[in-house]
Amino acid sequence: MYRYVGRRLLQSLVVLAGLSVLLFTLLVYTPGDPVELLVNALPDVQPEDVARLRRYYGLDDPVYVRYFKWLRSVAHGDLGYSRTYAQPVTRLIRQRLGNTLQLLSAAFVIAFSVGVAVGIYSALHQYSPLDYAATLLSFVGLAMPVFWQGILFILVFAVWLPIFPAGGMLTPGVAEGWPALADRLRHLVLPTVVLASAGMASWVRYSRSSMLEVVRQDYVRTARAKGLPERIVTRKHALRNALIPIITLFALSLPAVLDGAVVTETIFSWPGMGLLLFQAVLGHDHAVAMAVLLFLAVATILANLVADVAYALVDPRIRYE
Repeated sequence: MYRYVGRRLLQSLVVLAGLSVLLFTLLVYTPGDPVELLVNALPDVQPEDVARLRRYYGLDDPVYVRYFKWLRSVAHGDLGYSRTYAQPVTRLIRQRLGNTLQLLSAAFVIAFSVGVAVGIYSALHQYSPLDYAATLLSFVGLAMPVFWQGILFILVFAVWLPIFPAGGMLTPGVAEGWPALADRLRHLVLPTVVLASAGMASWVRYSRSSMLEVVRQDYVRTARAKGLPERIVTRKHALRNALIPIITLFALSLPAVLDGAVVTETIFSWPGMGLLLFQAVLGHDHAVAMAVLLFLAVATILANLVADVAYALVDPRIRYE
């Protein structure tokens, strides 16, 4: 197992290196000039000032030279300097990461707990009214775009029924302590529900189909024929074997939730990593965009590695040599 994990980590470094080259090249060749964006608001800037800024930021260097300069800085723990926010990228990400983790953890817990529970119950009560309702709602959740659902929720629950705030993370002027905590929770409701809905629909479909496949196996029928209580048959024999495809979705859903956070945070103006990436790409702040994109890549690779290791823990038949 340790040799397998070590081999996968080495492979991950190669994948990250290739991704960094691809992402850096795409960002560099994105239409627009970051220096022009900086000086557009200053009509008195002279052409020589623009040329000096381009030399200062190294924008006149070839792409491969700029890439290796960036890579050398990253190797020394320096993610660069944000031209838009006028502060180091490391400090900027540290400020935003906590906000994103709040949103992701809340959405992930809701999507996983509700989706798996509904999917298993739906499989154990196939063709029941709840099964039909869960199937219909899961299809609606999968088909509905996140941005459209976010706008719909704002229209209904923030405009027509002003129950929750339309965006942001805190209301200006709220006192510190419990009032600030309650206000943040109110701001967290709508983006959490929107972000969790798509993942919840996937959990329902996958857990239902996986459980249906397992409960039809011979060993489950044999366990029932021995007179074991249904809860023992479900928990010990059926659910444990149905977990393997669910673990796959568990690993792959983390990057999907991170990707969905970009849209959700942008719609609800939630000051997290997703909104930071969106603003960095629009503002041609390449250092910030590269840092956030590599963070998403590392999360994806680690999630897949955790899924592979979890296979062996759940199913004793799986061994990695």
